[in-house]
Amino acid sequence: MFQQESQGVEPERDHRRLGRELELFSFEDAVGPGLALWHPKGALVRHLLEDYWRKEQIARGYHLVYSPHVGRSVLWETSGHLDFYRESMFPPIEADDQSYFVKPMNCPFHMQIFASRPRSYRELPLRFAELGTVYRYERSGVLTGLLRVRGFTQDDAHIFCRGDDLEAEIAAAVRFVSEFLVRFGFHSLSFSLSTRPSKSVGDAAEWEAAEAALARAVANAGLAHEVDAGGGAFYGPKLDVHVEDSLGRKWQLSTVQLDFNLPRRFGLAYVGPDGAAHRPFVLHRAIFGSLERFFAILVEHYGGAFPFWLAPVQARVLPVAERHHDKAREAVSRLQDAGLRVELDSRGEPLSARVRDSELEKVPFLVVIGDREIGEDTISVRAHGSSESRKLRLSDWVATLD
Repeated sequence: MFQQESQGVEPERDHRRLGRELELFSFEDAVGPGLALWHPKGALVRHLLEDYWRKEQIARGYHLVYSPHVGRSVLWETSGHLDFYRESMFPPIEADDQSYFVKPMNCPFHMQIFASRPRSYRELPLRFAELGTVYRYERSGVLTGLLRVRGFTQDDAHIFCRGDDLEAEIAAAVRFVSEFLVRFGFHSLSFSLSTRPSKSVGDAAEWEAAEAALARAVANAGLAHEVDAGGGAFYGPKLDVHVEDSLGRKWQLSTVQLDFNLPRRFGLAYVGPDGAAHRPFVLHRAIFGSLERFFAILVEHYGGAFPFWLAPVQARVLPVAERHHDKAREAVSRLQDAGLRVELDSRGEPLSARVRDSELEKVPFLVVIGDREIGEDTISVRAHGSSESRKLRLSDWVATLD
């Protein structure tokens, strides 16, 4: 699981507090520690994150796949997880005289999909991507809201390619990660290159070529990077992407990593133009990393006031009095037809109380309709955090939204 790199958050921005106050998610004793329940508003934001992720994967030539939540022990023996990762895995499930483990990672399943039939060099590069939920046994004392949990969803991608495609695939992954993170308001990115540790698999020439390809990909994108000498995993070098949030804290999010281990362990091969079998290079690529952790960082980055396109409720319509309800319902219908996520608040509470509630819930826009608005065929619109309202026609306001 990724670690938080800098501690400290303003109490009003703490994602655990906002998760409760905005009814985004919760943890319940009856469910278990580190296992989050996503409430409707949080689930809607997650749905928007996932939809955007899927759209971008498909647009960039990735194939979406799904894998089960459990796998037989032989899978984890082949991958090496039972030898090297057992203490972070939940105990086995016994069924039909077989042992099954809930998955701590998605990687072995993607290796199996590649190996499910003979592959030709003409198919490469082959890119698989999955939003796969994994489970890791984290000690209860280190669980921290959504930042560190026991069940979380990784946006795993694995790129299978030839050696002469490796650098281009790394460069494409770096561009993808950079453009993706900027869309979520993270404009300050930094990269670190972790190189070969003292204990590793793969030969020196492979490591040197892979490290050089990773470094060139960042340099050619006009991005600086630091080197973490010897900080790579035993199975390959990696690029870690760090973002700076609105509080000036740095977080490690995305990763682009070579893997010399799993292709060997699973005997992966493709038939080359020479008719012989060749082992593919495998790139791991994650952008969110953990979707739960990314969501927590996003909540704190924006203080719960999500950008308009991600807000679970984008606008709330407030009729001043009961005689304005019909016009307010008409406005809601027109806004919904325009594709907005909108609610009607026609409670009998005073307008000031309903405005205050909407502000506390961080709804991006309040639309007020009273006698004057009906008489002028307009609406009064107020943005979250502002004390000023604009009066304009509903259709003109919708045209300004992005």
